[in-house]
Formats: sequence, C-alpha cells, structure tokens
Amino acid sequence: MIPIRRFPSRRQVLGGGLALGALAAPFVRVRAAAPIRIGFPIPLTGPYEEEALDMLRGGHVAVAMFNEQGGLGGQMAELVARDDELDPAKATEVTRDLIANDHVAFITGGLSASVQLAINQVTKEAKVLFNSISQSDAIVTVPNWSPYTFHEALTPHMTTQAVGRYVFSNYLRRVAFLVADYAFGNEMVAGFEAAGKEFGIDVVATLRHPLGTNDFRPYLLQLLTAKPNVVILCNFGLDQRNSIQQADWMGLKHIIKLVAPVMDFTQRLALGPEAYEDVLGGTSYYWRLEDTIPSARQFNTRFRTMHDGRVPSDYGALGFAGVMTVLTAAKSTGSIATDKLVAAMQGMKYDLYKGPEYYRACDQQAVQSALIVDSQFSVSPNDMDIFRIVQVNPPDEAVLQSCVTEGHS
Repeated sequence: MIPIRRFPSRRQVLGGGLALGALAAPFVRVRAAAPIRIGFPIPLTGPYEEEALDMLRGGHVAVAMFNEQGGLGGQMAELVARDDELDPAKATEVTRDLIANDHVAFITGGLSASVQLAINQVTKEAKVLFNSISQSDAIVTVPNWSPYTFHEALTPHMTTQAVGRYVFSNYLRRVAFLVADYAFGNEMVAGFEAAGKEFGIDVVATLRHPLGTNDFRPYLLQLLTAKPNVVILCNFGLDQRNSIQQADWMGLKHIIKLVAPVMDFTQRLALGPEAYEDVLGGTSYYWRLEDTIPSARQFNTRFRTMHDGRVPSDYGALGFAGVMTVLTAAKSTGSIATDKLVAAMQGMKYDLYKGPEYYRACDQQAVQSALIVDSQFSVSPNDMDIFRIVQVNPPDEAVLQSCVTEGHS
C-alpha cells in the first residue's frame, strides 16, 4: 500500500520543466550550448486536464533522467509545454508557435485523436519529428502519416484486439457500446466490431454521446432496454468517470459486465473504489509491472522521487516515453537533426519503461505489450494499487492493422 501524500500543485507541475532542464554549475566564461527544446502540446485545461498533467509529470522525469546522464555531450534538454485546450485549431496554433518561435527540436504530446492529427499536420508540413502519445488509428494511416510521424501509444485497433479477444472469450456476447462521439470513440467501436467477428458477437445497441457529457442516465436506461450482457464504454477522462459512477448508482454492475477498453487510472484514483470495482479494461501501462520488469521499476522509482511518492498512470508513462524515446535516439546518433533522429528511431529496439518495444517499419507504430486489468476494491482511499493485472499480451505485429490496410505500399 502506497500512501498519497501532498502532491505538487498544478502550477508547480507546469513550472517544473524549466527547473529540471538546468543543472547547477560554477561560473565560467563559456557560453553553454543552447538547450534541446522539446515541444509538448497537451490539454492542460478541459475534461482531460488531469491525465494531461500526469503526462507532463512523465515528460519531466524523462528530461531529468536525460540531463542527469550528461545530456547530449553536455547539451541539456528542457520541456516546453503548451495548452492545446483539447481543440484542433488551438493545437495547430501552439504547434506552429513551438516550431517557429521556440525552435523546438521535436514535438511529442497530444491527448485526443483529432488534436494529434492537427499537430501532425503542422509537423508534417514543417518536416519536424512528432512522436504521438495518444490513441489513434488515423495517425498511422495514409494520408495522415508522414516519415516524420511516430506513434508511441497503442492504437484503438491494438487495444480492441487485446481487450476484445479477452472479453468475447470469457463473457456472453450480447454487446452494447456507449461511445464518445469523436474519432477515438468511433475507432474503438470499429475495432471491437472487427475483433468480434471471430466470436460471433451480437451488437444490440450503439449509443453516442457528446464529449463532456454530465448526465449519462438517459443513455444507460436506453442501453438497458437492449438487454446486453456486456457494455463497452468507449470513452475517457471525466466521461468515463461519470458514466461508470452513474452506472453504479443505477445498479447496472449487478446485471451487466462493464468494460472500459482504456481504463483510466487517474479517474479511478479520484473517484474511489466502489464505482469502478469489478470493471474490466485495458491499459498500455500499470505501475505494478515493476514487480517483473526492471525498466518499469527504474522509471517508477524516479517518478516517485520527483512527485512526492506518486506512481505514474498509463498516460504519465506515455508522457515519459514520448520524450525519452526521442532523446534516446539523439544519444545513439549524437545529433538532434531531424533526419538523423528519424533514422535512429526507425532502427530502435528499446526497453525504457515497460519491456521490449520497437517501431514497425511501414508506419512507425510502436509494437508493444497491452495489458488487461480489472479494478479492485481498496479499503484505504490513499491506496494506489487499484488495478489487478489479469493478462499481459506481449508485443506482436499481428494485432496491428496491416500495412496495406493503412495505405502503405
């Protein structure tokens, strides 16, 4: 059991990056090399702000570890975070500013399918490397993808293959979907429908709701009339939290299996154990991987040290990975020139925080493990051991969409 102590405030987290980018040094009359500036557009306001703040914490850990190891021949890194407000137009604006005025070496971030596509369009035109850390199928698909596009997060297709196969193998197959009506939710539904063909699932209802919905009761009542055995919540952040809480109030968990394909650590921690108890889901990372994976243990230890004992969420881990993979490539090639970074990342086989990974050649998608977890009851509200790892699916290109399907020759 790990207690939650007083964590840094939002202002402290936002301001921490610049402090981490500098190391104390004696006065010398030599101009230090300009820092390696890393653009980090994320939604620091809006329904995903708590997840974004943990991404930022993870990014700070990557910068600190890189700098403590001497940087790139003494050249230190710093994180330049910008609020994209979960809005594609704003993301376009701040990404252009990061490139033109902050002169960043590369971009990572994004926490929405549509927002990361907007960021990607700017970096594609500017020929700047972008390592995306939010789920999207479209970003690795032609014509959105470019040689400058890398995708460290799972795709919805990868997530639904892992979660769908587990759910449809172990539960009855009358399935209903509650879907956040934007690219992420719709890609999730498409993935589950594809995975379900092998198992003969019967989709009895698909209800879409706007992002930022507060009252899910009308949707849940309508789903009940379809008499599903499984309800899959293709939403995230506060939407997931509110829909699970209201499903619990209505007693749905006694008659229906609730599945959250992207199980939100941050919202479960904030809401408490009762509502999420026995909800099944998927995730790209859970901190208890440290029990078996040395790189997870090393990452978690540094995260705890920097953030007052807190453990990283899955999106905190992705914030770390989005930055650290590119900085690792810079170390290996001795340069932050975009063409050299791209070439180095294309050939990388790495284990930075969750076990072995590599980027598939055709689309530069990270091939990695995917976890099935369920939410367990915890007596203490300060207990951060909130999930149980049910299954770890090892890295396997077979769960990715084919290169041909994505439009790659």
